[in-house]
Amino acid sequence: QVQLAESGGGQVQAGGSLRLSCVASALTFATWSLGWFRRAPGKEREFVASISWRDGGMTSYADSVKDRFTISRDDAKNTVYLQMNSLKPEDTAVYDCAATNRFLRESLIKARTYDYWGRGTQVTVSS
Repeated sequence: QVQLAESGGGQVQAGGSLRLSCVASALTFATWSLGWFRRAPGKEREFVASISWRDGGMTSYADSVKDRFTISRDDAKNTVYLQMNSLKPEDTAVYDCAATNRFLRESLIKARTYDYWGRGTQVTVSS
C-alpha cells in the first residue's frame, strides 16, 4: 500500500514563497515519476508540475507556473518538492502530489496517468 503525505502549505501574501513536500512510503521511489496537481474552488483538477524517474529527471510545468515554480526530488529521502515563488492569489488551491511508473512527458501532464495520490495541502495566497 503506497502512501503519499504532503506538507508545507499555508497562508502567504502575494509575492511570497512556499515549499511543498511530499513523502512517499511503501514505494521504490527511484523508479517512480511524481507530479503535483491543484484543485482551486470552482475549477477542475489542474496539472502543475512533474518530474520523471528517467530521462535525466525531466521536468514539466503548466504555463501558469513556469518561471515561478520548481519541482525537484530527493530519492534518498523518498521526497518530492515544489518550490513556489512569486505567488499570486490565483495560485490558491489544494495541492496534491501523485506517483506513477510512467515517464513520458505527454503522460505525466495527465491526472489519469497517476496511480497513487496524497490527500492534499492547502495553499492560500492573499492580496
